Amino acid sequence: MDVVTLSLILIFLLVIRKLTRSYYTASPPSPTPAKSTAAAALRLPPGPWQLPLIGSLHHLLLSRFSDLPHQALREMSGTYGPLMLLRFGSVPTLVASSAEAAREVMRTHDVAFCSRYLSATLDVISCGGRDILFSPYNDRWRDLRKVCMLELFNPRRVLSFRTVREEEVARLLRSISDQCSGHHTGGGGGGGGGVNLSDGICRMVNDVVVRTAIGDRCKHRDEFLHELDEAVRLTGGFSLADLYPSSRLVRRFSVAARDMGRCQKNVYRIIESIIHERKVAATRVPAERDDDGDLLGVLLRLQREGGLQFPLTNEIVSTVIFDIFAAGSETSSTVLAWAMSELVKNPRVLHKAQSEVRETFKGQEKLTEDDMSRLSYLHLVIKEALRLHAPVPFLLPRQCREACQVMGYDVPKGTKVFVNVWAIARDDKFWGDGEVFRPERFESSSVDFRGNDFEFTPFGAGRRICPGITHGLANMELVLASLLYHFDWEQPGGAGSGDLDMTEAFGITLRRKSKLMLKAIPRVN
Repeated sequence: MDVVTLSLILIFLLVIRKLTRSYYTASPPSPTPAKSTAAAALRLPPGPWQLPLIGSLHHLLLSRFSDLPHQALREMSGTYGPLMLLRFGSVPTLVASSAEAAREVMRTHDVAFCSRYLSATLDVISCGGRDILFSPYNDRWRDLRKVCMLELFNPRRVLSFRTVREEEVARLLRSISDQCSGHHTGGGGGGGGGVNLSDGICRMVNDVVVRTAIGDRCKHRDEFLHELDEAVRLTGGFSLADLYPSSRLVRRFSVAARDMGRCQKNVYRIIESIIHERKVAATRVPAERDDDGDLLGVLLRLQREGGLQFPLTNEIVSTVIFDIFAAGSETSSTVLAWAMSELVKNPRVLHKAQSEVRETFKGQEKLTEDDMSRLSYLHLVIKEALRLHAPVPFLLPRQCREACQVMGYDVPKGTKVFVNVWAIARDDKFWGDGEVFRPERFESSSVDFRGNDFEFTPFGAGRRICPGITHGLANMELVLASLLYHFDWEQPGGAGSGDLDMTEAFGITLRRKSKLMLKAIPRVN
């Protein structure tokens, strides 16, 4: 939450407190008016007491986890139950914090909850929900999702981009080796600062995603990643525009909405330049045009030839490409950074994972994707990283399309819905030691993350489940195995494993607050 928003909210609280005291000093309170028949008939989910104007927001502000809403809401659910109804500003918000509540939202009543809630900031970056991630549930969304599933995320297509992933992983390894030997001006892996693994992984994953989506690297990659960082940050708080979405005046003066507008212009300028270059190249050498070589080619062919139930405008093409760039890069790189953090923090697990990789591929110069099927413990490490560090802690916000009942409570139409998958995946009632990083828990367990086990749904479930699970996993397995195979890892300066900063930075995704700086020691095979 930005300083301006916090200051205004505190002013609201002081004004309300003063007006309330003045009112009761001047005259005794009148009897509480009877509720309307319709309101009295509803059995709403429980929740904390609310204040005028800000609703339940002060409970977050006063929480010891005020900067981490996913943790604050988990703490509140211990008091009010696994299904809570709160109001943030003028926005009624349902929070599901148990596997049972998640099941009802994402399976039992999936049709009622399969649309997206667009906050003011998300409305800006998604061009009013014209993309896939934040689109309302309609025919356009179904058509666009189908195109992406067929042309980018189906297993055959994912496998076809294996060479791209292997090339980019090799590039990352060379970069780390250069830093270790002091060839990189940014400092050596053996020096005091270590290797900035967060940024290295982020750039590598982004290059993979971009190459699979448009057929080449993006020359504006660093600028794009900078704007993506800013967009993630802006979606992490409760800006005034998000709290009071119907107020044009508030949106006009919202710092977050203004900054998101700037991000949106810069991001879409980059993407539109890519599309323009692709179209120009196609007109110059039409015989060599490969319309089906990547997602952008498919979208441009559909734009020319039709075949969808709606006009495929340049804006829609841009929003879809942005979705792929952003979601594909952000989630995989976030999970990989947390996985490496947990491994360094837990030497026993690191030794076990590293031993498996090195014993399995002893003598090989490099690893390939074909090799990954020979590993078992590494896959458990990735699953445990996904459990303990769900990349999107609330998933993407849903909206109730029609009034329904969840766990016996009435949920009004239009309610914003959070599923706190971060809290659910750490629930000791199911996991026993939910806060502990222990990959072995999955050795004899059938629990998986593909949307059927609601105690573990980092990618969501139901109609709005992430379509790129296979693509995301492919972007993680070879990277992690290669990092463990070619390098030993420790904290710079001889710091102990218990000193590693694991603080989270809340946004629409849940990143590390600080960059992961590690000392890389090349291993001679």
